[in-house]
Amino acid sequence: MKRKTLQDFQTMKKKGEKIAFLTAYDYPTAQFAEAAGLDMLLVGDSLGMCVYGYPGTTPVVMDQMIFHAEAVRRGAPETFVVGDMPFMSYQSSVEKAVENAGRFMKECGCDAIKLEGGVRVAPQIRAIADAGIVVMGHIGLTPQSSGQLGGHKAQGRTAESAKLQVRDALAVQEAGAHMLLLEAIPPEVGRYITGRLDIPVLSIGAGPHCDGQLLIVSDLIGQFQAFSPKFVRKYCNVAETITEAMKRYAADVRAKAFPADEHCYSMLAGEEEKFLQAVKE
Repeated sequence: MKRKTLQDFQTMKKKGEKIAFLTAYDYPTAQFAEAAGLDMLLVGDSLGMCVYGYPGTTPVVMDQMIFHAEAVRRGAPETFVVGDMPFMSYQSSVEKAVENAGRFMKECGCDAIKLEGGVRVAPQIRAIADAGIVVMGHIGLTPQSSGQLGGHKAQGRTAESAKLQVRDALAVQEAGAHMLLLEAIPPEVGRYITGRLDIPVLSIGAGPHCDGQLLIVSDLIGQFQAFSPKFVRKYCNVAETITEAMKRYAADVRAKAFPADEHCYSMLAGEEEKFLQAVKE
């Protein structure tokens, strides 16, 4: 499978072909995703909750993101990979934003970066894009600034709030972003923004009318147990499967049923007698 490019995604938008987008945080998951034919992978700062057990995404730092993005790139060399800019890696200055975006390119071989915000981060988007880096914007529910939103709440549910989402979407495109992610907004707003923008628009809880869909892999496979957003569909439940396997293992150890003979290495012919004689001397 040949790695898709930004031009491929723009062509898919024009043809009405949907983009399959998924998060990945490690080498084996990235391998599975590439084998499954995913179009695009996001090394999301959601790893703060899904991997490290943080209460949110804000504790995540650049070095963690780089560490995980390197692993994902090794696992999926032929898949388009997006690195997620963590909290305070781009907000404080344009210069810092460009420097940290560049780290994803130089150190991990990512194909693009993602950052949260609309009008307020337009200068950072413009500067990163001017540096030759593919940028994905992210508006709607933006977890890094969820405190200002009153928590992890859907956005765009009133006419005024929906109008603000459109304003942010247009600002992101005008600033030079190449793609946009909409999170937790009504499908009517997602449809309007997708039709209004020339760039590919991806949805995570923004309805079926966008150019593609993103899910958190830990939600998709039923691994993350703390909560499940409304927009999630669980395609399997590995938490149940893994927990049951661990229970069976513990029971076998306690019952002395594991390891059995077939799990043990045997000594070479005649060596056991030599060994027993040697330890007697």
